[in-house]
Amino acid sequence: MLISHMDDAEDFVAIDGTSIREVVGLASLHSGRQSLSEVIVPCGIATVEHIHRTSQEVYFVQSGRGRVRVGEERVEVRAGNCVVIPPESIHNLTNTGTEPLRVICVCAPPYRDEDTVVISHNPPNGK
Repeated sequence: MLISHMDDAEDFVAIDGTSIREVVGLASLHSGRQSLSEVIVPCGIATVEHIHRTSQEVYFVQSGRGRVRVGEERVEVRAGNCVVIPPESIHNLTNTGTEPLRVICVCAPPYRDEDTVVISHNPPNGK
């Protein structure tokens, strides 16, 4: 059995500029087939637009409010929402609320910087 705890996860900055605490994945407790991380987006901040060549991502919003862009679609999200992001889809997160946007992110196969392609270093704030 493998077990880890979020409090023991060390932050790292992904290629898209987001701060991530990976609980399971290639950089932490090795699962081999997927990764699970917490992403925190500060108020008024948007992550850079990017794609993952092979990984499918699932975002589960723990707290806060924001906007998720996947391709040409943009949807408002809040705690309890879950979003599936297919590989090769341009996407980003924007915090539109008054508290940090906390998202659990699952990637299969596991997150790797080498799988990520940054589309825009200056996201248009999710617009």
